[in-house]
Amino acid sequence: MKQRLLIIIALLGTMVACNDDAIFEKEMYKNEVALISSDYYNTFQEVVKLTSEEEVIGYVAASVGGTNAPAKDMVIGLEEDAEPLGLYNYSLYDADSALYAKLLPKDKYEITEYQIKVNAGERAGKTMIRLRPDGLSPDSTYFLSLRATDISGVELNPKKSTILYQVLLENDYASQAENSLYTMTGMINGMVTAANKELFPLSYNSVRMVAGNETFVSKEAAIKETSIILEVAEDNSVTIKPYGSIQVTQLDDDDKYPNVFMVEDYYGQKTNVFLLAYEYTIGSVTKVMKERVEMQIRN
Repeated sequence: MKQRLLIIIALLGTMVACNDDAIFEKEMYKNEVALISSDYYNTFQEVVKLTSEEEVIGYVAASVGGTNAPAKDMVIGLEEDAEPLGLYNYSLYDADSALYAKLLPKDKYEITEYQIKVNAGERAGKTMIRLRPDGLSPDSTYFLSLRATDISGVELNPKKSTILYQVLLENDYASQAENSLYTMTGMINGMVTAANKELFPLSYNSVRMVAGNETFVSKEAAIKETSIILEVAEDNSVTIKPYGSIQVTQLDDDDKYPNVFMVEDYYGQKTNVFLLAYEYTIGSVTKVMKERVEMQIRN
């Protein structure tokens, strides 16, 4: 009797082991589709280089898991869904809505086709997004908030079925993808001054920075009151303009600060340099600023 019981237990153990192996094999081999993103709230950052052209091309991509590539075409749909962005904002900023990321405005993009196809025998597919980034604020965070849908019997990875597609602006002088921190040295009202200044991309040939030795405050009213625009022409001459309510007058009579942009190259190490002279007024206070603003370029 005891021997028969041992045999039954052994058979049951074998059956369970075989069943576990079958489940493992099924999980290992199955083709599951996931939107390609980071693990940080399923975000994907598209660094958009601002150009003189109206449109810039970006992509949303998907990949297929499993031991083998799919034997047939796999197609998933895409739909715009604000819920993932809402969860992102509330998780990071709670009720402080002033800090919330924004949906990319409808007039700033066009999704060519609201589906992604992964061809048989391949591991990934993508769909094109036509971006029109001109006019986006460098002070805001913009996302396309998308969700994958099954339209052809495809199994979706539930943890990777959404994507927050972030648009980051960049030009030859500054980038949202990393802090564009420049070193400033110069004279203000004839007195020596120095500071660090962050530059923000506005268009393919313009950036924004605080005037003179003003303190940067990340609030819309303060930015408009203290910031100027540097617009670089094809000949690298710089035109200085007000960003908001600040009054600014360009001074073009100083050979040391001739209002130009240049790239200096010392033994392969390149540096962006602005040489600027201007007078600005905030409220009732007027200051004359002459400055060298520079940042080494990463090779």
